[in-house]
Amino acid sequence: MRILTGIQASGKLHIGNYFGAMKQMIQLQEEHELYTFIANYHSLTSSNDSALLRQYTYDAAIDYLSLGLDPTKATFWVQSDVPEVLELYWILSKYTPMGLLERAHSYKDKVAKNIPASHALFSYPVLMAADILLLDSQKVPVGKDQIQHIEITRDIATKFNNEYGEIFTLPEYIVEDDIATIVGIDGAKMSKSYGNTIDIFMEEKTLQKRCNKIITSSTPLGEPLDFATCNVYAIASLFLDKAGKKELQARYKSGLEGYGHFKKYLKELIWNEFESAREKREYYLNAPDRVEEILQDGAAKVRVKAKAKLAMLKDAVGLR
Repeated sequence: MRILTGIQASGKLHIGNYFGAMKQMIQLQEEHELYTFIANYHSLTSSNDSALLRQYTYDAAIDYLSLGLDPTKATFWVQSDVPEVLELYWILSKYTPMGLLERAHSYKDKVAKNIPASHALFSYPVLMAADILLLDSQKVPVGKDQIQHIEITRDIATKFNNEYGEIFTLPEYIVEDDIATIVGIDGAKMSKSYGNTIDIFMEEKTLQKRCNKIITSSTPLGEPLDFATCNVYAIASLFLDKAGKKELQARYKSGLEGYGHFKKYLKELIWNEFESAREKREYYLNAPDRVEEILQDGAAKVRVKAKAKLAMLKDAVGLR
């Protein structure tokens, strides 16, 4: 099965990114044909700093390779290294009704958050459709807020296929329903925009300070603590199996430990979970040529498929 995922180049990765998408992606490469790209064209909708976007793109490549994305099992590239996607984006625009984009809730949400209302932001779903359709992707892992974009992709592809024949594969979305909302240090959904994240690659002392800032109740030491409403427990449970969760719950109920103990425990869980990733990251930070080689190899593989698909499309619509 061919699976496509895109990742935004938007800064430091946090544990919400890891458990919400990346862990699943790393598992998918073991069983499927996985294509993963850094969506730097998409990142332009929220970036006004060219140097920062370049740095974020490079950082994203290093972080994903460090966390387990294997270039011998998956194809990994930077979106702007495959310009064919923009040609398809323009062709698809002709088959995208304005009403379809006007109903996109993601656009409305972003404008409500004071992101400038540009054509790029408005037509974001069309470029996403081009990313997906260019490679005949069969499955696309997304969060629940992105399901509508996959439906838009299917609508565009269906309209094109009705006119020119079965040229596009209709993709389906994959949503991990059992992944609960990952809370940040304030109890709200973990998000860079809320400033409540715990970054994966923090220094150890900084990580402990970040864990210490997690908001908890005022229950004093010596009294049982309610793990079900505790932000520290909610984050720690991401790293634990069933037995580990039960053991931690018992510690909460005992009243022998306070929130300070559990914040130290959480820091150890996070630090130990990403130990091998930190070692890989150190390697890639000192091997920029290897990182670039991986990205260029991935782009070259994708362009072979992209050029063939685009030739078929141009022939169908009369551009050749």
